[in-house]
Amino acid sequence: MPTPRPLPGSPAWIDLGTPDLDGARTFYGELFGWDLAPAGPETGGYGMFRRAGASVAGAMTVPPEHGNGGGSAWTLYFRTPDADATATAVRAGGGSVTLDPMDVLDLGRMALFTDPTGAGFGVWQPGTHQGLDVVGEPNALTWTELYTSDPVADLSFYDQVFGMEAHTARPGGAYTLLQPPGGGPDAPADAFGGVVPLAADPSEEADGPSWAPYFEVADLDAAVELAERLGGAVRRGPGALAGLGRGAKLTDPHGARFAVLERAPATP
Repeated sequence: MPTPRPLPGSPAWIDLGTPDLDGARTFYGELFGWDLAPAGPETGGYGMFRRAGASVAGAMTVPPEHGNGGGSAWTLYFRTPDADATATAVRAGGGSVTLDPMDVLDLGRMALFTDPTGAGFGVWQPGTHQGLDVVGEPNALTWTELYTSDPVADLSFYDQVFGMEAHTARPGGAYTLLQPPGGGPDAPADAFGGVVPLAADPSEEADGPSWAPYFEVADLDAAVELAERLGGAVRRGPGALAGLGRGAKLTDPHGARFAVLERAPATP
């Protein structure tokens, strides 16, 4: 699962672009128990989702015509020690730069990219703000998946840009795990996501390549039911997820795609 350790190439931040910030506050507040705190007027209306005082995500208003799903989308950011060097590596690896590296006050430096198949992602070079305070716990980011039309090309790209390591999950061998560089196959605790061919998941194929965030919940079925009551929709109903537990894929009321995961009980 994502680790709170500051490892380059690991998930560092996640934020939501939405045309309805008040609606997002209500939806995610009811679903995950998050509060939305404004980051200050100098940030242009950006806000921080918090749980028990800890930062779990960010949020900002975007025009309805921007983003996936009718204007609302989640963006995953990976930690980097040098956003400018990462931008150079992205271009060299066949990706593209959507937003050139820029300073965010003294909080850090960010940039937005797309990989060679078109999946969008960002990077965060920490300043005074290190990133997510909580990961791998209920009501916080706990897993990610890359849906790609060309897994071989994308694995080569993320290795070149971040040094990400890919390992085949056991048992079964049908799921590729991703983790930051330097861990090796005997360090599964640092694995933060998986790679899924688009053709293997009809719920993702229509929307094209993307990074999908999974948020952990204590009761999957109750979370899915609540999301629907709050105006969200189910893209794929509850089912087993590669030995991690049970997951379901949802959208919020404005179409932002995400997933929820009920972790399998730990085994000795």
